[in-house]
Amino acid sequence: MTDLLAARSQMAMSLAFHILFAIIGIGMPVLMVLAERQWQRTGDPVYLSLAKRWAKGTAILFAVGAVSGTVLSFELGLLWPGFMEFAGPIIGMPFSLEGFAFFTEAIFLGIYLYGRDRISRRAHFTAGVLVAVSGALSGIFVVIANAWMNAPVGFEMLDGRPVNIDPIAALGTPAAFSQTLHMTLAAYAATGFGAAGVHALMLLRTPAHRFHQRGLVLALWLAIPAALAQPLAGHLSAQFVATSQPAKFAAMESLFVTQERAPLLIGGIPDVATQTVRWGLEIPGALSFLAHDDFTTEVIGLDQFPREDWPNVPIVHLSFQVMVGLGIFMALTALAALVALVRRRDIGQMRWLLRAIIFAAPMGFIATEAGWMVTEVGRQPWVIQGVLRTADAVTPMPGLIVPFLGFTLLYILLAIAVVWLLRRQVLMAPDIDTPGEVSRG
Repeated sequence: MTDLLAARSQMAMSLAFHILFAIIGIGMPVLMVLAERQWQRTGDPVYLSLAKRWAKGTAILFAVGAVSGTVLSFELGLLWPGFMEFAGPIIGMPFSLEGFAFFTEAIFLGIYLYGRDRISRRAHFTAGVLVAVSGALSGIFVVIANAWMNAPVGFEMLDGRPVNIDPIAALGTPAAFSQTLHMTLAAYAATGFGAAGVHALMLLRTPAHRFHQRGLVLALWLAIPAALAQPLAGHLSAQFVATSQPAKFAAMESLFVTQERAPLLIGGIPDVATQTVRWGLEIPGALSFLAHDDFTTEVIGLDQFPREDWPNVPIVHLSFQVMVGLGIFMALTALAALVALVRRRDIGQMRWLLRAIIFAAPMGFIATEAGWMVTEVGRQPWVIQGVLRTADAVTPMPGLIVPFLGFTLLYILLAIAVVWLLRRQVLMAPDIDTPGEVSRG
């Protein structure tokens, strides 16, 4: 394994692990606050139990996310000194703001966890809201830093060095809006369906269990709007990629040749050697419409770029297909659940819908991982698009396979601990089995 491959593999593994806790850290506090609000509004003890249980889950995942996030911060400096030397003065602000949001979240999470019955209900609820807001802002600031890597602004180049640096302009990179919207919705949809899937699984066994009935409905009210809005956010993001990173966009759809009325490819296995795609279904003109809202517009293909500037087409294409396919299934499941809730149906008795929700439960997390593979692998061979190559940013330190194996073992141990702790939270659900209408939440 080369040093560059080892560094990229370690960073990829660390990001893949950390992103799961990051998105749950964004979504779980919202569930916690929703349950808290319902308890204060109705006085139903089931909602109080849900709020406490979800708060404990938030604390567990927050702690592990803090560990994995700290590792990532060290890896940026140790593995990618060329990147930090170049980009540090430019995008230090979003990282600093992320740190501020993280500590704000930690402070108010502590108040929420230990302030119950010690402060007023309004203050306690406000603390929970601030945890949710801080968690979302923390994720947004990190994504802004990544958006800058895809569309770098706020500086000028002179003799290969950045000059006239403007951190505020860098913070407003044109990629920020589409990426932060797409990622935030992904966090809410993944967390909502993840929690809903757990409660749906328990309802298959005990359909009248009020704890899981209430938990399912609250989780769905987080997942439904996010999953339904995600295709629109994805369309917006794809259009930006088509104009700002055309090589990435071409790799996403395995478009080897620039053409008008470009077809949208569904499935298929790209063959880079022959520049063809096998077993794919093409929809004529649909890719032109996706990119430019016009079925006849020309879409730039990979033939417009030097071969050494091509990303890994099979990985990017497959990841994009997985992300889109899972997103569509989640949106359809969300639509079915919305119809059932609006019609005040007893979802606990709708076994086909419960199974669909269970099936969708891991999809948001898988789709998020696939989406980040599209973002990162699709930008290669650049660590900063069009400015700094990945090979020029990596550390010259040899023997990177050793820390790669060490950190991999650390993440495996953390994952085992998290699964064990969360499993206890699920299995220790209160024995509340009085029949109740699930749709009444």
